Amino acid sequence: MIYPIARNLLFKFSPEKAHHISMSALQSICGIGALKSIVRNQFSYNHTDLNQKLWGLDFRNPVGLAAGFDKNALYLRELEALGFGYMEIGTVTPKAQPGNPAPRLFRLPQDKALINRMGFNNDGVEAANSRVAKWKDVGNNAMIIGGNIGKNKVTPNEEAYKDYEICFNVLFDNVDYFVVNVSSPNTPGLRELQEKSALSKIMLDLQNINQGKKNPRPLFLKIAPDLTESQLDDIIEIAQTSKLSGLVATNTTIDRSNLTTNINEVNAIGAGGLSGKPVQNKSTEILDYLYKNLSKDISILASGGIFTGQDAKEKLDKGAKLVQIWTGFIYEGPAIVKKICTYLSQNK
Repeated sequence: MIYPIARNLLFKFSPEKAHHISMSALQSICGIGALKSIVRNQFSYNHTDLNQKLWGLDFRNPVGLAAGFDKNALYLRELEALGFGYMEIGTVTPKAQPGNPAPRLFRLPQDKALINRMGFNNDGVEAANSRVAKWKDVGNNAMIIGGNIGKNKVTPNEEAYKDYEICFNVLFDNVDYFVVNVSSPNTPGLRELQEKSALSKIMLDLQNINQGKKNPRPLFLKIAPDLTESQLDDIIEIAQTSKLSGLVATNTTIDRSNLTTNINEVNAIGAGGLSGKPVQNKSTEILDYLYKNLSKDISILASGGIFTGQDAKEKLDKGAKLVQIWTGFIYEGPAIVKKICTYLSQNK
């Protein structure tokens, strides 16, 4: 009941400012041991019935936070206290970069959606890695950490594989799994890397490096919801040839159809990836197609339009192993993980 009031206040600020205000406040609260325990008790789902072991990793529940919320690994302690089973830092790039000019994040409340053109703004992979390492040194961490990796804007596509290599090697000792991001619409030319030849080179290269390590990490690929069936078939072939652990389906969409927000307002926002409720059905259709056509040793992490336990269950019933939220977290608030987990537990 309290969050709708807080949300109304936060929505008076720009999305990026609201993000900073809310997470800084949570950071201050969780910096006090007793208050952190209260947060954990209030928002975490503290039961073992949703525990599962996947890819050698112990997930306390199937609800994760998608990449983009905590790009720089600043809020790991706070997100763990909110009960997430796992989260992804990033997207990180080899060198720090500012991303696109603000404003670059926009709310569409009527549609329960966001449009972003952030452009991989981040502090660089070394900074993120040091924060994850410091957090892990504290110990007793129940939340699985994924590393979502990308290329710098200035890196030409033909050399993109080098950026992914750098990020992979830097993060390897401190993250539990990797997600390769070639599907953001906000870095010029990035989605061209989803084409078969370019993507094959990147994924085979990373998997060769991965398998040369003592303890290879689960390796995933994040894909766009705007792919044709032919493109999806290419993705499936690459996933199987590269022996990926799985796919993350899906990223944001560039499709603006079926929005209830005034078209002039939407057009005024300009370019960017759309997330939230409008992408829910499309991402589920992609999930369904992948599950029916992938070999069953390749898993799917479902992302796109998850706001409720029912939304999460639909994705899991369609074949996803885990789910990820982002926009739903903004609109539904910090209790969303516990609400989803409670529903899943009661509706197995």
